[in-house]
Order: sequence, then structure tokens, then C-alpha cells
Amino acid sequence: MYAIVEMAGQQFKVAKDQKVYVHRLQTEEGKKVVFDNVLLLDDGTNVTIGAPAIDGAAVEAKVVKHLRGDKVIVFKKKRRKGYKKKNGHRQSLTEIVIESIVAKGAKKAAPAKAEKPKAAPKPKAAAAPVVEKAAPAKKAKADDLKKIEGIGPKIASTLVEAGIATFAELAKSDAAKIAEIIAEVRGNHVTDTWPAQAKLAAEGKWDELKKWQDELDGGKA
Repeated sequence: MYAIVEMAGQQFKVAKDQKVYVHRLQTEEGKKVVFDNVLLLDDGTNVTIGAPAIDGAAVEAKVVKHLRGDKVIVFKKKRRKGYKKKNGHRQSLTEIVIESIVAKGAKKAAPAKAEKPKAAPKPKAAAAPVVEKAAPAKKAKADDLKKIEGIGPKIASTLVEAGIATFAELAKSDAAKIAEIIAEVRGNHVTDTWPAQAKLAAEGKWDELKKWQDELDGGKA
């Protein structure tokens, strides 16, 4: 009769009186230990497979001694990097001997006692209703202000920084205000026609705008 059982995070095929080396157990030497996560049982006639474990089955063993495994060398090297690292490792193990394999009736650990129900907390004062804030309005997508006759890259970026980023916003602006915004931009700029040009651009009247711009000189009529 043999069984496949999980012990200390590993799966082993075990039989009665067999010695097995598993990862270090906390059980003292000479004490007995029971492993109830039995995955398969073969009694010589029938094979029972768990789903995933077999209910009531267990493997009983005795802890013989605690020891350490053979030394393993771990060597790391990176080519052309001048990197070398050498370490040794010895795994902590426990030697156990299988005393019996129980197919049914194994005792499992008693379930933890249920905690006494706690007293219900005192009702708290009703919290003030939460008022959801309206989502901020999305900003309109910036237009290419350089399509306006007389506006270059520097002026376009200056207007955007001042909050005028679309044709519609430029069309609503006063020519004198625009002149104040771009006052520090070097050059002689005439802003009189910019709002009117922007209005045509905002309305999509590109042919009419192009015809008018052919008659302008730097934005000046």
C-alpha cells in the first residue's frame, strides 16, 4: 500500500516504514506528526484519487531528527562585466519515518471556536448628505491660430497662454485687448482684422477667409 501525500509544501510517494526527508518541520524529535492532505491511495486492489484530497485519509509519521542537506554552490557571472558572485546553501531538513497510512477515520484538527458575538455598536448620528460635484467642463480643443493672417508661432503661443486658444475665443476678443496681450512680442502687429478672420474660421468659411487674406498684408487691410 502506498500514498501520495503533501508534506511541508512538497508531494511524496510514501509507504509504511519508509524514511523521507522533508523541509524542516516545527515538530520536536521523537514526536508524531500527521499529514492529512492525501492526494492518492493505492491498497493493491483499488486506487482512490482525491478531489483534491481524500476525505478521512492520512499519513502518520514520526520525526527522527532535524538536519541540514548537502551544500549547494550557487555561482553567478556576467560576461565582460567583471561580475562574479559565489554563494553556498544548505537546506534545513527533517528526517521522518512513515508509521502508517490510514484510509479512513483520520482525526483532523478541531475547528477554531466561534467568537462570541460582539455587542452591536451604538447608532451614530446621520451623516450629512454628500453632494456630488459636477464634473468640470472639458476645454475646447485648441485651434491652429497661425491660420489667421498676421499671427505667427510666438503670437499664437502667447494668446494660448492668455486663455485664447480657439477661433471662437479669438472672434469674441476685442482687437485692443489682443494688442495688449501681445504687446511684449517683438514687431509691429495690426490686430484689427483678427477677430473677424477668426469668426470666418470658426464658421468654417475657409474659401471666403482665403479670398480676404489674399487682400491683407500682415493682417492689415
